Amino acid sequence: MQQIDVHKLSDGARFNRFHAGVLFWCAIIIICDGYDLAVAGIALPSIMKEMGVTAQNAGFMVSSALFGMMFGAIFLGTVADKIGRRLAIAICIGLFSVFTAAAGFATDPYTFSAMRFLAGLGIGGVMPNVVAQMTEFSPRKIRSTMVTLMFSGYAVGGMLAALLGKGLIEAHGWSSVFLAAGVPVLLIPFILKAMPESMPFLIKAGRVGELKAILARMEPSYRAGSGDRFTIPAADSAAGAPIRKLFQDGRGFSTVMFWITFFMCLFMVYALSSWLTKLMAGAGYSLGSALTFVLVLNFGAVIGAVGGGWLADRFNIKHVLIGMYTLAGVSITLLGHKVPTEVLFLLVGLAGASTIGTQIVTYAYAGQFYPMAIRATGIGWASGVGRSGAILAPIVIGTLVGMQLPLEQNFMAMAIPAAIAVVAVSLIRPSRSSAASPASAVHGTTEQIEAV
Repeated sequence: MQQIDVHKLSDGARFNRFHAGVLFWCAIIIICDGYDLAVAGIALPSIMKEMGVTAQNAGFMVSSALFGMMFGAIFLGTVADKIGRRLAIAICIGLFSVFTAAAGFATDPYTFSAMRFLAGLGIGGVMPNVVAQMTEFSPRKIRSTMVTLMFSGYAVGGMLAALLGKGLIEAHGWSSVFLAAGVPVLLIPFILKAMPESMPFLIKAGRVGELKAILARMEPSYRAGSGDRFTIPAADSAAGAPIRKLFQDGRGFSTVMFWITFFMCLFMVYALSSWLTKLMAGAGYSLGSALTFVLVLNFGAVIGAVGGGWLADRFNIKHVLIGMYTLAGVSITLLGHKVPTEVLFLLVGLAGASTIGTQIVTYAYAGQFYPMAIRATGIGWASGVGRSGAILAPIVIGTLVGMQLPLEQNFMAMAIPAAIAVVAVSLIRPSRSSAASPASAVHGTTEQIEAV
């Protein structure tokens, strides 16, 4: 008989084909998710023209998906800890694929907004679940790199939308980029088959055979025995009320700081994602050139996400985030000033790296902060509260665009949240994180299951 701490086994595992498979499927999901989210900003000028809506009303239309994302992140992140992460991910994919495609059939702002709200439930719900999945099954020494590499698929999806957007919109109209978003629903059976279930969930459910199979693939040196007992630290136990646990064991203040950080970060991300094309078109660039800025923004995001993850695995992730949010404030502010085109492209890339890329590193930090069993809940609530910033951003910037303010004032409004995020990240207490508090396991307060 041997006692197996699944958390420690995951931490110490060496990267192998199992980890590559989890990374592949999570990245594919996030690419689809990123595409679904980016299409609204890509098609916004065409939608405004065809439906005859004002800039402020267009902001509300974009925010409808973000409003759905807030509820999806909170409730589908929390539900995953109850019904299993694999099923929750499948539900989310179905929601964002079907209803994003349905938005392509809309002929008025109200139907469009309703479809985008329903799609937003899935877009918002899938993010905390795949981050929790990747965090749980990544070796500890490369965890930040794995999570940010996976989440860079979000920017890849944005680039895919930008690359396809110009051709599809010119050839078939704006609805075509939405209809293309229905394809990922076909992946659901493959994802259900290939994706491993969360280990604390399997322990709680008593699904010993499935758990042993996952452990053997994750760490080939593990040899299953008939009397094996599987344990997780008490902090990782799924018992009790998960939401309340976000404020237990000294995590309350840092939880609030995470919420503020997510709010500010998502405000910047969705202000740029929703209005960069329109602002650049208004500054005199053609539609094709304006979409190129979106491509550069998301390319910068990939560099920022992977580079930020690499730095976070080698240095203090908190300090890395402070530096990235500082860069966001500087680069976005400079976007509003007249500079040579080459410098402007560089600034857009830096803005993508330090907003979308920083968002991904922030998800990685939150994933490492919370215990395994409430990880999806913690990330889901942080992401969900942050969605209120995402909801406000298109409306606030849309109102400023409607007021015809100077370009630099629009970008200044996008940059102010970066300074607030720097303060919030600085106040997070990493000593309260799950990685820094394994004492519960040392003192023997674990939840366990015995194989029979």
